[in-house]
Amino acid sequence: MNGPIEFSVTAVEGDARSGRIVTPHGAIATPAFMPVGTRAAVKAMAPDELWSMGYTMVLANAYHLAIRPGAELIREMGGVARFMGFPGAVLTDSGGFQAMSLAKINSINEEGIRFRSHLDGAPLMLSPESAIDIQEQLGADIMMALDECTPFPAEHRRALKSLELTARWAERSLAARKSSTQALFGIIQGSIFEDLRKTSGAQITSIAFDGYAAGGLSVGEPKAAMLEMAALSASMMPADKPRYLMGVGTPSDLLAAVAMGFDLFDCVLPTRNARNGMAFTSRGAVSIKQAAHARDSTPLDPACECRPCKTHSRAYLRHLYLSGEILAARALTEHNLHFYASLMRECRDAIASGNFTAYAMVTSAAWREAEPATPGDL
Repeated sequence: MNGPIEFSVTAVEGDARSGRIVTPHGAIATPAFMPVGTRAAVKAMAPDELWSMGYTMVLANAYHLAIRPGAELIREMGGVARFMGFPGAVLTDSGGFQAMSLAKINSINEEGIRFRSHLDGAPLMLSPESAIDIQEQLGADIMMALDECTPFPAEHRRALKSLELTARWAERSLAARKSSTQALFGIIQGSIFEDLRKTSGAQITSIAFDGYAAGGLSVGEPKAAMLEMAALSASMMPADKPRYLMGVGTPSDLLAAVAMGFDLFDCVLPTRNARNGMAFTSRGAVSIKQAAHARDSTPLDPACECRPCKTHSRAYLRHLYLSGEILAARALTEHNLHFYASLMRECRDAIASGNFTAYAMVTSAAWREAEPATPGDL
């Protein structure tokens, strides 16, 4: 590879595109969804199970891993992928999201984000430089520049101040990078203000990152505003670099974002909603808690080929959930992640065959919107 990663576009339909990201730990077919493994573990799933579903990259979080077990320990263990036993690639979030989600235990200034550990209150200073150092020690294939994730709602003046700080931190993040084998992405902010998104997009894309992300979305703003700002952000990103939409989202969100030209996604919805008894299916969202499933001998989704759908009835899954059995979380999580992997694979196939627009229209029409994510799960 000429750089830390190689990115190529293999097919295009409108703004939607399929492609390939090659990293030191293997290739990722795009568009791709990354399961969230905040603490180097995707809740309820073993790494080999993720791999068998087709996931070749997962997300981990620099802040949480720096708190426990510590970046130095993970470096000694051969990096986060080896530490967790995952044979693919890892993208690490810098910790900027925690500046918002853990606002009660941090303060922000030009230097960086000063945290009190959510575990024991111990101080942690996360600067652009230390965030990069932590991620390099973690051995991430793709690192994220430290940013301030603008909360919603935010006044125009507050959002402007936030994106300007993010731009200065972006420059410092790139200057701090020492590794030539780990990619670094910059993050566009600007809340839901069109002029600020354009300002941030111009600032961040002028910096020579290996890829670009849209941040500060799906944090409580109206769905229409999220989609509008995501599309605007995508339109400002270079076509020859990977585009990452952070923290999104539902199946219909993903279809809309693929149509905008995004390549990478992550979200806690498939795993967290599973633990709360919700399954994503080809016919919409299913709440397994409902009494209507008490004597239902059918699978969660007759169209699904996952192990739980081949093995368990809705009645049994409901029984497991109401009984507090761990198997309920495992089965529903496995199903949801299988559904998301299948959705991304179908998107790639549809783009390659020139049928994505029709595919997205039919798939979205079959869907009832699931409960939206709320900040703070990471």
